[in-house]
Amino acid sequence: MQFDVQLNLGLEAKPLVRVASGGELSRLMLGLKVVLAKHDAIATLVFDEVDQGIGGEVGAQVGSALAEVAERHQVLVITHLPQIAARADHHLVVSKQPRGGIATSDVQQIHGEDRVNEVARMLGDTEGQAARRHAQDLLRKARA
Repeated sequence: MQFDVQLNLGLEAKPLVRVASGGELSRLMLGLKVVLAKHDAIATLVFDEVDQGIGGEVGAQVGSALAEVAERHQVLVITHLPQIAARADHHLVVSKQPRGGIATSDVQQIHGEDRVNEVARMLGDTEGQAARRHAQDLLRKARA
């Protein structure tokens, strides 16, 4: 079976396996999961960098779609977009540091001010108040 997709207006449909990037495949899967979420029995979905190649308003729309799927499933999302991270019920930060000459990963769940600071960092500003206000706004809207 072959799935043909038209990824952009004006392009002809081509085989999905040959033309879609990893991010496009993730977003296509997300779209399918939004539609099928009410009918399947898959308990956990993992989206690895579903935000690849997008930003701004599209990132907010992807965050909204992920939140919709998360109403019925456990959803794990690896993201670099604050618009998506702000929608999470639980926010985990993964960091990598050398220990004894070996790269080691750490995972920490963050809350409150730490979460505001992380979303501000994802917005690209760890020093300014504008990014903190924007981060607080994203988090407040996500809870609403």
